Amino acid sequence: MTVHLVGAGPGSADLLTIRAAKLLARADIVVYDRLIDPDVLALIAPWAELIDVGKTPGSKINNQDHINHVLITASQRAETVVRLKGGDPFVFGRGGEEALALRAAGAEVTEVPGITSAIAGPAAAGIPVTQRGYSSGFTVITGHQDPATGQPINWKAAAQLGTTLIILMGASRTVALAQQLQDGGLAPDTPVAAIRSATTDQQEIRRTTLAELPGVPVKAPSVLVIGAVAALEVTDTHLHQLTDHLSTSGDPK
Repeated sequence: MTVHLVGAGPGSADLLTIRAAKLLARADIVVYDRLIDPDVLALIAPWAELIDVGKTPGSKINNQDHINHVLITASQRAETVVRLKGGDPFVFGRGGEEALALRAAGAEVTEVPGITSAIAGPAAAGIPVTQRGYSSGFTVITGHQDPATGQPINWKAAAQLGTTLIILMGASRTVALAQQLQDGGLAPDTPVAAIRSATTDQQEIRRTTLAELPGVPVKAPSVLVIGAVAALEVTDTHLHQLTDHLSTSGDPK
């Protein structure tokens, strides 16, 4: 009995890995998150049991302990279980926590990487997270840290790293983030891009500066890109709507 922690990628079904698609086609049980593209769910075997454990912001429904219990129970009932998570399971997806809980319960666990929105989101907006002459590195930070960790993020230090800052789950904290990063030394005119629902038909791109960010409506799920590269648009981003999607047979449609 094996539980496969599978990354669904940033949104669009045709950015799913081949390995992930093959596992969905033969899974007995699929435990999936909110915001998984319906075209990805359509690849699941028709006989599979689907369990929705999607969490909405601020809701106590489907907390992590409950999800761990669901996964452990599923692993005891079926040979092949897929835990389908947006992006990559090990990038702010709590995949590591789930893997530890499953292994402690005696289940075998594998991880199937997915394309993380930390890179795909900016790319969908035509923004390379590194670019010679602009940025020689990037730093990925959560904007929604668990307060129980007792290790608050040092945003002033982050402002001084000299890298592109990529912030996930920070849509509701733009006012505080903008102020803390400016307090840390980032210039008010530092370019910022917010990419919502990246790679999907609902994709929205908003460009602004750090000083003006608090006045820009940013809705979840969004990726924030802060740094010189956020002003770039090196690809024709409007063409993302022409991307082929996978059909239930696995062929482009």
